[in-house]
Amino acid sequence: MKEIIPPLILACCFLALFGVSEWLYHVGKVKAEWTRKIVHIGTGLLTLLFPVVLASHWQVLFLCVSFLVILLVSLKFTWLPSINAIDRFSYGSILFPVIVYALFLVFQMAGKGLIVFYLPILILAICDPVAALVGKRFPFGKYQVLGGDKSVTGSLAFLVSALLVTAVTIFAFHDVTSRMLLILLVPAIATVAEGLGVKGMDNFTIPASVVLTLLMT
Repeated sequence: MKEIIPPLILACCFLALFGVSEWLYHVGKVKAEWTRKIVHIGTGLLTLLFPVVLASHWQVLFLCVSFLVILLVSLKFTWLPSINAIDRFSYGSILFPVIVYALFLVFQMAGKGLIVFYLPILILAICDPVAALVGKRFPFGKYQVLGGDKSVTGSLAFLVSALLVTAVTIFAFHDVTSRMLLILLVPAIATVAEGLGVKGMDNFTIPASVVLTLLMT
């Protein structure tokens, strides 16, 4: 029971978040672009609890596979419009549970501490929506990468927010003065990864680039 209860509680939290986003979409008439961002940020923050309350990667696998199935079924039958009713095709929601499980495995196996799990998740959960919102509100310097539309303002917003998130996270886990290169390197590489991540692939490219940078430095 000790192994079953924590993932079930987390599953209920995720389902509650989906429920709130659906209520906002259907009753509050909030656009899917906004409810999708709310779910993106909320799931990222809830995911930060995994290393704290889940002891085994099997528990994480159970959660990630369960929600991957839910998301795939919702796409097939056009459920969860608060997440799926966007005007473009995106792999983002499908890739998220996959990368979360991969990051948890790296966290358990690499022996480099919580930062290899927390920093990729935080940058993805916070900086990616910031870049999208700023890019849509101030779409200056538009450019295309692999057929996907990007903007200089969106990329700059991502870079600045990633710099802040990285600095705060590293301050929480390390001596900042000895990690200044990492504080500059991680946001720069993550910004490139975000630019290359079209059709929701940034849900994979951003955390993958961050964790690889952490492991190599």
